[in-house]
Amino acid sequence: MSEDQKTHKIRFKKGREPIDVPDGAILMEALVERDIPVASSCGGEGVCTKCILDIVEGRENLSKPNELELDLIDIHDIPKNKRVSCQTEIFGDITIDAPYW
Repeated sequence: MSEDQKTHKIRFKKGREPIDVPDGAILMEALVERDIPVASSCGGEGVCTKCILDIVEGRENLSKPNELELDLIDIHDIPKNKRVSCQTEIFGDITIDAPYW
């Protein structure tokens, strides 16, 4: 990340130090690039929904669900406090959690 690029902080509910990510980064990609495991069997194509993460704080700092994510939310009855991380962009500070961390 360049010095003049806007960044945001991802905090974790437990067990990890916060990380900085660029504005507009895809949540799943940002985590995987920093060696933070995110469950997935589709490689981030928005098919399996295994990459769902709990949004503890900062939901308003994420992109609105796109059409694909809205379909996944409907099909899989995903609660409002969770997001499909491969379909979610970051535009502000957030705190997240996953049951497998």
